[in-house]
Amino acid sequence: MAWVLKMDEVIESGLVHDFDASLSGIGQELGAGAYSMSDVLALPIFKQEDSSLPLDGETEHPPFQYVMCAATSPAVKLHDETLTYLNQGQSYEIRMLDNRKMGDMPEISGKLVKSIIRVVFHDRRLQYTEHQQLEGWKWNRPGDRLLDLDIPMSVGIIDTRTNPSQLNAVEFLWDPAKRTSAFIQVHCISTEFTPRKHGGEKGVPFRIQVDTFKQNENGEYTDHLHSASCQIKVFKPKGADRKQKTDREKMEKRTAHEKEKYQPSYDTTILTECSPWPDAPTAYVNNSPSPAPTFTSPQQSTCSVPDSNSSSPNHQGDGASQASGEQIQPSATIQETQQWLLKNRFSSYTRLFSNFSGADLLKLTKEDLVQICGAADGIRLYNSLKSRSVRPRLTIYVCREQPGSTVLQGQQQAASSASENGSGAPYVYHAIYLEEMIASEVARKLALVFNIPLHQINQVYRQGPTGIHILVSDQMVQNFQDESCFLFSTVKAENSDGIHIILK
Repeated sequence: MAWVLKMDEVIESGLVHDFDASLSGIGQELGAGAYSMSDVLALPIFKQEDSSLPLDGETEHPPFQYVMCAATSPAVKLHDETLTYLNQGQSYEIRMLDNRKMGDMPEISGKLVKSIIRVVFHDRRLQYTEHQQLEGWKWNRPGDRLLDLDIPMSVGIIDTRTNPSQLNAVEFLWDPAKRTSAFIQVHCISTEFTPRKHGGEKGVPFRIQVDTFKQNENGEYTDHLHSASCQIKVFKPKGADRKQKTDREKMEKRTAHEKEKYQPSYDTTILTECSPWPDAPTAYVNNSPSPAPTFTSPQQSTCSVPDSNSSSPNHQGDGASQASGEQIQPSATIQETQQWLLKNRFSSYTRLFSNFSGADLLKLTKEDLVQICGAADGIRLYNSLKSRSVRPRLTIYVCREQPGSTVLQGQQQAASSASENGSGAPYVYHAIYLEEMIASEVARKLALVFNIPLHQINQVYRQGPTGIHILVSDQMVQNFQDESCFLFSTVKAENSDGIHIILK
């Protein structure tokens, strides 16, 4: 035993000696004259990381924070996004918190900001078919909204607005310096958007997104400040409580090692920063003659939903845009793909395909496109991608009447056949191709071809006998003769900033 102890002492003393020897000279080699942190950071392995690190005082600091008073699920893995269960129709508080540091954004100090709260689809596949999904929900639930504000319970919100055409968005003004809480109610449940096959279907997740804006120089709330969102699932009343309890019981049965892979459940849900919703917000205008600001137009959208009956008023429409463009190539860039969509009359879907190259678009099958765009537009897009010409259901020729020229009653046909106006200059007609024989399609195509903002068109009339104005209805469009010719003029609408279009 003594021999063993002695051997231990020898080994220990040898190790200490070697360790002391290995430390000798460290202070000399890394002295003040030889050591420089800037030289180390200049090494290639540090250059990339260094360039991405924020400098002191430049750390990103979100100006606002939104907290929803609903517990997160305990059955979410560590690196996944949180998931919160909500009960249908129950009011949930979203606290709007001013998170600015001293001196941040002085331009909004003492002023109101505007926030838009939306409930949207989390699943990318459902985002593509959002318009059809919401229209189907609206058909099954007439008069209901997907999202509402519980105004009596809310605190600090001013001038709340809900657009009747946008059932999944609400907006309001609020003062960041004051306590503000918006109580929301989600009326759609997750299983309403699941194909019913075998019963007990898994519900789809939604997103609650908040976008906040400040005023621009014109007094409109269009300058983006901050956006954040969280993932939710909505259950029938008390279903969220049962689901939360089920998840908690499942986690309690797991081993301690398995529990380490999951997030703890938090009493509240903090919305995480995200990209702003793509659409421009509805503008509040300070100089409105009425005390409460209103929507500039009932057709103006606060939520990005692709609408087959609307078109971009900024698109420069002409006769060429009505003709099918050349076939898109797989090598087409994202920008070229966007131009091809506009040229081929798919402007309603440019946002949906905003990140698609030509190769991405060509990979989509006919079934994919029908699911994304609906039956009519999906088949039309598929045929356009395959260079198959699609014959329109109705073609009409339209010319804008010049202010200096007048066509007397009874002389329209003569003027059309002569294709000249009173000054001898020829009338130039544009071909309007209708895929849907409805009045709204006529208004949309007129706006597209003649560069008229669609939301400014109030009504489309046809001039009848003795100069009377007849409202253009779906039935009238269905009775138009193919390749009919029309002159049209615009008249300012009474009591609004819009216009009426009169076909002659």
